[in-house]
Amino acid sequence: MTACGLDFGTSNSAIGVVRDGTATLAPVEGDNTLLPSAVFFDQETKGRVLLGEAAIAAYVDHTEGRLMRALKSILGSSLIDEETSLGGRKVPLTKVVEIFVQNLKHKAEAFAGEEITSVVMGRPVRFVDDDDTADARAQAVLERVAREAGFRDIAFAYEPIAAAHHYEQTVQREELVLIADIGGGTSDFSIVRVGPGRRDRTDRSGDVLATSGVRIGGTDLDTALSLTSVMPLLGLGTQLVAKNLPMPNAIYHQLATWATINFAYTYRNEREVGELQSLAAEPEKVARLLKLVHEGLGHRVAFAVEDAKIALSAEDRAAIPLAFLEAGLSALATRHEFDRAIGTATERLYKAAGGCIAAAGLKPEAIETIFLTGGSSRVPAVRTAVARASPSARIAGGSDLLSVALGLAQMAGRAV
Repeated sequence: MTACGLDFGTSNSAIGVVRDGTATLAPVEGDNTLLPSAVFFDQETKGRVLLGEAAIAAYVDHTEGRLMRALKSILGSSLIDEETSLGGRKVPLTKVVEIFVQNLKHKAEAFAGEEITSVVMGRPVRFVDDDDTADARAQAVLERVAREAGFRDIAFAYEPIAAAHHYEQTVQREELVLIADIGGGTSDFSIVRVGPGRRDRTDRSGDVLATSGVRIGGTDLDTALSLTSVMPLLGLGTQLVAKNLPMPNAIYHQLATWATINFAYTYRNEREVGELQSLAAEPEKVARLLKLVHEGLGHRVAFAVEDAKIALSAEDRAAIPLAFLEAGLSALATRHEFDRAIGTATERLYKAAGGCIAAAGLKPEAIETIFLTGGSSRVPAVRTAVARASPSARIAGGSDLLSVALGLAQMAGRAV
């Protein structure tokens, strides 16, 4: 019997099995083993569903329909109970997640050449900060989705523990490691003893000294960059003529947050933005906001911001092209401004990493290696914040977007 390891991520997802004793990821889109966590409902064909890069391409090509991304980030919130309007019918958001998970299952089965009913699914240490009830509910929702998708034997593993299993395959001696998995929606930390002599042990509970997590990830960094660099060009921070009041900011936050973009496309919002334009001290900026809402361009802004965030990991500045809102329009993002915008988030990451070390009963200098994984671990300010928790530790990394999935596959292979 084959079992799989499934990493359903906020931004990207992957699934793998063990073949000939080695964890191997299944191709999920062409030859690619990484699938963007995106679903597009094509309204032109009244029912066609596209996933991954194909979903994003359809949206970018102006196909009429609805793009949904970052669904994992709403598992622990009341938004997961919402429905979305697709082709004149209401579809529960849990059904959208089910469609995505079922597709991954089918890809793994095609790769393995047999039905797969057992899965080890990754989960963050905390779906929801400081709310155990909501956190447990998020896992229950994900388990129900997996069952509806066709899995019968479902286990969960903390994502940083899975990453530790993957990292352990590379070590030559025993180490005390801080695993920092900085993902799209959450950041998770574990203190783990790893080493060649521990790899084949069935029970590793004694090697895990502490775990912690915080609901901060790459999508939050995108939101901060959007609010800092883009939304002011759409009127955020400007004034209304009457009584010199500021522009209401709720819709800007809604449009800057991946998981809530689609909820901004309402007749009520469009009407209110139109009214605000007539009252605005800088109506030309609010006109851009009105066009964004009317034409459903929020995800195009979000993708442009995400690209700039990635560019700022290597460059000091990056342009955010916005010509789809107004000819020649662009925003300039700088590393300095970005670092300042995410300062509260990176400080929380530093405290979470340090708290995990303290929870293990250790001093910072006891950590020999910090293993960074997850796409958001590439952001320089994030790396610096985590490294501050143990300044003497060696920084290691590798397979930023795939280490959790590979570790989950290894765990699944040992469980059957």
